[in-house]
Amino acid sequence: MTSKPPTPRLRKSSGQVREAVHQAVVDLLSDPESGDLTIPAIAQRAGVNHTSVYRRWGTREALLADVVVTRLERDWPLADTGTLRGDLTAWAEAGVASIRTPEGRLLIRAVALSMPATATAQEGRARQLGRRLEAIERIRERAAARGEDPPPLDRILDQLVAPLYLRAIFGIDPPATGYPQLLVGRLLGDTDTDTDVP
Repeated sequence: MTSKPPTPRLRKSSGQVREAVHQAVVDLLSDPESGDLTIPAIAQRAGVNHTSVYRRWGTREALLADVVVTRLERDWPLADTGTLRGDLTAWAEAGVASIRTPEGRLLIRAVALSMPATATAQEGRARQLGRRLEAIERIRERAAARGEDPPPLDRILDQLVAPLYLRAIFGIDPPATGYPQLLVGRLLGDTDTDTDVP
C-alpha cells in the first residue's frame, strides 16, 4: 500500500483544523506503512502546524480520546424511543454496528493501548470520556422523568458499556444477532435471558 501524501498546509478555520486532524488520525491508524502515531506525523498528514495540535490537545493521548469520543457521538446517537429498554437497546445496537467497522475497532483499540502516562493526560482523557458518561446519564434521567426506575450508572457501565468496549479492544466481534437485546435484558434483570450466549 502506498502511503497517502501529506495534505498541503492551507489556512483553515478551527473546525476545519479539528476535522483534518481527526481524519489524519484515522488515516494513519488505517495505514500499516504509516509508522508511529506521533503528533508531528498527524500534523503533517493533516496539513497543519504541529504546534497547533499541541496547543489544542496538549498530548497525543488527549487527541486520541477526542477523536474516539467524537466518532462515538457520531456513530452512537442518543435515541429517544420512549422507554428505558428501547433507549438502551438503541444505544447498544449503534455500538455493536460501530465496533463491527474497521475504523471503530481501530479507534477504540488505539485509545486503549495508549494509556496516559501523566496526571495531566489522565485528566484530559477523563474529561473526554466523561462526554460519553453524560450521554448515558441523560438516558437515565429521561427514564426517571417517565417514572421508570433506571439502573445505577455504574451497573450500566459494567453490564452494557464494558462488554462492548472489551470486545472492540480485543478484536472480538459480537454475536451475529441479538447481542444488544441480550446485554440490556441482563442489565434490566430479565429472568429468561439466555446465559449461554457470551
